[in-house]
Amino acid sequence: MQIAIYGRILPDEYKKDVFSLLEELRKTRVQVFLFHTFFLQYPEISAQFPNIQPFHTAEELTGDTEFLLSLGGDGTILDTITFVKKNNIPILGVNFGRLGFLTGTSRENFSSAIEDLVNRNYIIDKRSLLHLEANIPLFDDAPFALNDFTICKRDIDPMIRVHTFLNGEYINSYFSDGLIVSTPTGSTGYNMSCDGPILFPDAASFVLTPIAPHHLNTRPIIIQDDNVLSFEIESRSDNFLCTLDSRREIVHKNTQLAIRKENFKIKLIRFKENTFLSTLRNKLGWGIDKRN
Repeated sequence: MQIAIYGRILPDEYKKDVFSLLEELRKTRVQVFLFHTFFLQYPEISAQFPNIQPFHTAEELTGDTEFLLSLGGDGTILDTITFVKKNNIPILGVNFGRLGFLTGTSRENFSSAIEDLVNRNYIIDKRSLLHLEANIPLFDDAPFALNDFTICKRDIDPMIRVHTFLNGEYINSYFSDGLIVSTPTGSTGYNMSCDGPILFPDAASFVLTPIAPHHLNTRPIIIQDDNVLSFEIESRSDNFLCTLDSRREIVHKNTQLAIRKENFKIKLIRFKENTFLSTLRNKLGWGIDKRN
């Protein structure tokens, strides 16, 4: 069995947790490939765990890689999907961050999580993505997102108009700071912070949520994800921001943009006790009476 581990640079306080995880994996005798940033951050890994090999790119993750562990928060998982792409490798998020809607376990539960992985005692959730099409190259070889696509004004620029079309038919012109197109997975992210609705992960839908709209009657809407959304930008500035998850590019206002559902899905690992509803209750404090 081969397992890959990805993560950003972690605070020094988590060093003990990282080494505890590597020790648990050594007990199982699995082959471990570690993202090269960990070798840079913890040079003693190569001496303490000589069988662990570094990897740098997605192309180094072969078909023999059965799982990819993502160490961090939801943002780290969003990075991770650019390595997995359509390689069909299940991802287990290990929460080193704060909220962690997408993570399947925490750093306090390494031992049981690794045991469940090895014994294949888990559930795989297939999550849909969105795909960006444009008349110029954008986002290199990863023009997809697990959470959301956004069109945003830059910094102190005035509001923009996002003329939006569904399969070529005009929907609305959003006079706002921008517009979010969210997947069901991303509905608990930026979309939720802008008062967009929460969707169950298996909902075959996109959510369109304006960011600080100027008109009070402008509200989020939900559409089926087998449609194509296209956009025309009207702005006093020449450029605006375009994002896919945590990645961003500065784009000229004449650029043609369209969103459709991606033709592959991402696999997220969760354990049987972790349902979507339990995650909502735990992360959002639902059902807890905080009155004194």
